[in-house]
Amino acid sequence: MICRLTNIKYELAERTLLNIEDLSIHKEDQIGLIGLNGSGKSTLMKMIANETQPTEGVVSSYGTTAYLPQLKPQKDTLSGGEITQEWIQRIFSQDKDLLLLDEPTTHLDQQHIEKLEQKLQQLNKPFLVVSHDRAFLDILCTKIWEIDEEKIKEYSGNYSDYEAQKQEQLLHHEKQYEKYVKKKKQLENALQLKEQKANRATTIPKKVSKSEAKITGSAPYYAKKQKKLYQGAKAIESRIEQLDKVEKIKELPPIKMDLAAPLTAANKHLIRAEQLPGHVGPKHLWKPSTFMVGNGEKIGIIGPNGSGKTTLIRELMTNDEHIQRSPQAKFGYFSQQLEHLDTEKSILRNVKEKSSQDETLIRTVLARLGFFRDDVFKNVAVLSGGERVKVALAKIFVSDVNVLVLDEPTNFLDIAALEALEQLLVEYPGTVLFVSHDRRFVEKVADKLMILHEGNLHVHQGSEQDFWQTLKKADSNEELLKVETQITEVLSRMGFGTSDELEEEFERLVQKKKDLES
Repeated sequence: MICRLTNIKYELAERTLLNIEDLSIHKEDQIGLIGLNGSGKSTLMKMIANETQPTEGVVSSYGTTAYLPQLKPQKDTLSGGEITQEWIQRIFSQDKDLLLLDEPTTHLDQQHIEKLEQKLQQLNKPFLVVSHDRAFLDILCTKIWEIDEEKIKEYSGNYSDYEAQKQEQLLHHEKQYEKYVKKKKQLENALQLKEQKANRATTIPKKVSKSEAKITGSAPYYAKKQKKLYQGAKAIESRIEQLDKVEKIKELPPIKMDLAAPLTAANKHLIRAEQLPGHVGPKHLWKPSTFMVGNGEKIGIIGPNGSGKTTLIRELMTNDEHIQRSPQAKFGYFSQQLEHLDTEKSILRNVKEKSSQDETLIRTVLARLGFFRDDVFKNVAVLSGGERVKVALAKIFVSDVNVLVLDEPTNFLDIAALEALEQLLVEYPGTVLFVSHDRRFVEKVADKLMILHEGNLHVHQGSEQDFWQTLKKADSNEELLKVETQITEVLSRMGFGTSDELEEEFERLVQKKKDLES
């Protein structure tokens, strides 16, 4: 055992954030920690790292810990990705027993995420990691901890295993709910019949004559019968009350959105780039490129840090020399700065501000992102970073635009919000251009990719995996052509007389050709 948490309570502003009876981390554990924004993931990390004390309970440590915080001090000279890399190198150089990693993939491009995955696999040390990168959690984790309503639930396996277990729980809950509804309906029908019989018990039966009823009196018999029926009804009522109530699973309403600024069917191409150069000052990012963005396309922009992804989306909105934009195109731009939020106003007022959509649809979008009922009246000032990102995304989503341009929209979102955003963007009737390093997100939302790779801008219709396979095949074909040329050269030299060196070179090239062909 590396760490144990016993009878932990953590309270914040008169609210219990965490309530843990007994939880431990062992030497073989590689744990992914998930939960909604504001559920206490970073707080739990800080408690284990001894940077925050619980309100009640004991955190026992049986080894040394290295802690990578979610919010890292900024440096003017370094990008977000470079700061994260610097922290990761520092953590690995400490040689501690337990690694605590809070959002270690934030601002990292795919190449550096894969390097981090390899490093963690090679180290083979226990770790607790907070991440919204589901592919990352799938590759590395052997357990998932989910914070849900103050408690921590443990699931064995990686994130996909967790999803399967949650789905199984959901199906079981649905069956239990159907069973509960059926039983309650049966009892309610039986109760209704009893009450009807009790109400009819005052009438004189056909077998008793009116004269006989006058002599003997019918009241005692019927009063006794009616009392018995009412007792039966009361017993059924009691059984209904004693049923274990099963709540219906909350189903979020569908989004049926009409664009406030619809495009005519004839307007097929929204944006046309003609030999668009990629440079920032003297630095060249990509060679001049020609491409088009069609109406309704969902385009993912990917590439390493510093390759020009943010530059590209800004060029598409502002460059008038090399870009032709449809006069009907109206852009909504999301960046991590969140400068278009007014912290003194409520969530609902912020989101409604520049939207002609009705309030029902706006509140439906907010519900999808986790803001239910009275939540929408909270001031933005009291929200966490992740919650503010959700408000900013909702505001742009319902604004009077038809082209969403999103720069790293997935940073700081919890997985539930991330999956909700995926669905919103898939259902969105307009055009979407987005930058993201989240592999699963890109895979689910994009139907087309713009890939910045080694100074070139590639436009690819299909998955990222297909692109790399195509590129690898093209590289192999180029290499094969080179080897075949070298073989021809060696054969021509051998025509003037052979030697051991030429024979060896010939055999080496023939073998290389076979390897490339296979």
